[in-house]
Amino acid sequence: MTGAHTHGADHLCGEGLSLYARALRVGRVRVDDTGEAPCLAALGLLQPELGDDPGWLRPVAPASVLHRLLRRSAERVAEERRLEERLETAFAPLLRLDGSRTADVETPTLVLLGDKERINQAITEAMADATGELLTIQPNITPRSPEAQAVALVRDQALLDRGGRIRALYQHTQRHRPLVVARYEQLRGDAEARTLDEVTDRLIVIDRAVAFIPASKDRGLALEVRHPALIDYFINVFDRFWHLATPMHPKAVQRLSPDGISQRQRAIASLLTEGHTDAVIADRLGLNIRTARVHIAKLAATLGSESRAQLGYLIGRSGILDPPG
Repeated sequence: MTGAHTHGADHLCGEGLSLYARALRVGRVRVDDTGEAPCLAALGLLQPELGDDPGWLRPVAPASVLHRLLRRSAERVAEERRLEERLETAFAPLLRLDGSRTADVETPTLVLLGDKERINQAITEAMADATGELLTIQPNITPRSPEAQAVALVRDQALLDRGGRIRALYQHTQRHRPLVVARYEQLRGDAEARTLDEVTDRLIVIDRAVAFIPASKDRGLALEVRHPALIDYFINVFDRFWHLATPMHPKAVQRLSPDGISQRQRAIASLLTEGHTDAVIADRLGLNIRTARVHIAKLAATLGSESRAQLGYLIGRSGILDPPG
C-alpha cells in the first residue's frame, strides 16, 4: 500500500469501504475496479476468484477477517508482554544495586532535536503547558507554509487566552513585512513586539523553564534547553535587547533620524568603521546586498564622501556614532 492507502483495516478508506460493501452485496468485483482501493487485497478483504477468469475478486467474510486481525493483535500483545518480562529479568539485578551516584535523567537539561518536524512538535508540546510568558527573537523571518503559520498562531493565541504574555524581538527590516504585520493583527491579548538593527540568532524561551536555540546553520537542528543557568542567561540577553529596541506593536514608535542620518544608516556606519564588507553588513542587518549598498551610497552622499576610505574617516569625524547626551 502506498500514498493515501498506507492504513490498516481499523482506518479503512472511503473508497475501500464502499467497494468492499459492494463486493459483499453482489458477491464479487472486477480486479479493474480496485484501482482506487488497492488496500482491500493488501488487507486480505478481497481474494482472487477460483476459476478460468482471473479478472474477478471475491470478498472474504467480515467475521473471518475480524477473527484473523484480532488473532494477530493478540499475538503482538503477547510478544510485547514477553519482551517486558525479558527486560525485567535483565534489569532485576541492576535495580538492586545502589543508584545514589547516578544522574537524574528524567528531565534532560539538553536535548538535540533532529529535524524541523520534531522541533515544531517539541515547541508545541512546551507551549501546551505554558501559562506565563513566551520570549522570542526572530532575526529574519522566512516564509512558512500556511499550515505551519496556522499551527504557530493557534498555539500562541492559546497562551494569550490562558492569560499569558508574548514578547518578540525582530530586526528593523521586519517591521513592515506582511507576514509579521498580519501575525499581530490576528493575535488577541498581551502580545508586544519590538525591533533592533541587529539581534542574536533565533531564540525561544517558554515560561522561563525551557528554551529552544538553533544547533546548525540551516536551523535543521535545534537544542531544547532546560538548564536553569542557561535559561537565566538567555532571559538576561533578551531583556538587554528588549530595553534597547524600538516598539513595533501594539503601538509603533517612529525612529528619529536627526541630522539627515537614518537609524539604519547609523547601524551601517558602525559596521563600516569596524571594517566589515558589504556582504557581512547586509547579513548582519537582514538586508540583501543591493539594499545595503544603496544605504551606503546615501550615507556617503550625505557626508560628502568620494571613496570608501574617506567615508570611514568622515563617519568618525561627523560624530554620528557618538552616544547621545
